[in-house]
Amino acid sequence: MFSKILIANRGEIAVRIIRACRELGIQTVAVYSEADKEALHAELADEAICIGPAKAADSYLNVQQILSAAIVTKAQAIHPGFGFLSENSQFAAMCEEINVAFIGPKSETIDAMGNKINARRLMIEAGVPVIPGSDGAISTVEEAIEIAETIGYPVMLKAAAGGGGKGIRKVTTQEELAPNFVSAQQEAKAAFGNDEMYIEKIIYPARHIEVQILGDHYGHVIHLGERDCSLQRNNQKVLEEAPSVAITEEKRQEIGAAAVRAAKAVSYRNAGTIEFLMDQSGEFYFMEMNTRIQVEHPITEMVTGVDLVKKQLEIASGEKLTLQQDDITITGHSIECRINAENPAFNFAPSPGKIKNLLLPGGGMGLRVDSAMYSGYTIPPYYDSMIAKVIVHGETRLEALMKMQRALSEFVTEGITTNVEFQMDLISHPNVVAGDYTTAFLQEEFLPTWTPEN
Repeated sequence: MFSKILIANRGEIAVRIIRACRELGIQTVAVYSEADKEALHAELADEAICIGPAKAADSYLNVQQILSAAIVTKAQAIHPGFGFLSENSQFAAMCEEINVAFIGPKSETIDAMGNKINARRLMIEAGVPVIPGSDGAISTVEEAIEIAETIGYPVMLKAAAGGGGKGIRKVTTQEELAPNFVSAQQEAKAAFGNDEMYIEKIIYPARHIEVQILGDHYGHVIHLGERDCSLQRNNQKVLEEAPSVAITEEKRQEIGAAAVRAAKAVSYRNAGTIEFLMDQSGEFYFMEMNTRIQVEHPITEMVTGVDLVKKQLEIASGEKLTLQQDDITITGHSIECRINAENPAFNFAPSPGKIKNLLLPGGGMGLRVDSAMYSGYTIPPYYDSMIAKVIVHGETRLEALMKMQRALSEFVTEGITTNVEFQMDLISHPNVVAGDYTTAFLQEEFLPTWTPEN
């Protein structure tokens, strides 16, 4: 096991990793921007190094500064958390070059799954269901029209090297296809230096189901059940739960086995997530692989009893994954609500500022709050607006829902505006209570009728 690691991240995930390290007797090094000088992760770590100005490009995305900090502090490994450099294959490769372990998959794996066309081909070869679409890259409008006519509209044009919503276009008719193909291709070329495109049928509305996997350096891969992440706004997850009420036990075994095949196809090691879309008939299709720990990993920890961050550390240090598939049992139900510093009444505008008074929910069993906030802390305006995650566990889904409602009612952050009221209304909506929702629900049904109290 490592004796010292560097955490190349900030906020609640950095705090989460530091706490796991402390419980394993591992020393930690925090890196922080000038805006995060008083951040909790910088206070909790054994060592802390400033790596640049507030702007992420000059600090948390500054590869040279982060690697230099690792060398100076003699850190044996770097945990990238999620976001920032977590899926940057070049960063992973550079860690390997200076003999610092990257706590995640190999750089080659990140590359293989980062190119969407290549990932799609690998999944087909592994027998994992994929969304109907092109078998490879398409280079002309004529090719796109022919495939779209075969699979049927609506379709989605996607850049092979896409990310962040760039190089993606929804097309509902043949007349829309040519201009959208050209503009998406140009955008992809400008953003990624790669204008390769492919096309897929749109599965909508659907359930967004993701499967947590763990793999070690010796070819052993298991899955830890699924999470339902269908409640989204602008393709951003808002609330997640595990297990999914839309999945039967038979389907759970089927989708879990498909996720393991997907991971083995790329010799995956460490923690990762295979994301699927499930249509209204119950058929599921591979969407993408996230080669990192996920924001919503705590709900899997709640229902399985497996500490995923500790497993990441163990695997990265070369230890064998001793868990077998039969060891994984899903117990009860877990829900996570993402708490953001934002104002839902004003189109979810960010709401940074100083927290004058803070009360986090507590008491009872099966309640966890992951956060880096404290009274007097000033939330900077430069980064993602998520400031906490409220996670609950109950013996039944109804118990988990009631516990979440109680927890949210106790959440107080004076000085800033948050989405807590929005989450309370969402968690108590009849469709959510009944588990009757898809990826279309929040955006098309809930938001148009939702009215804030003030």
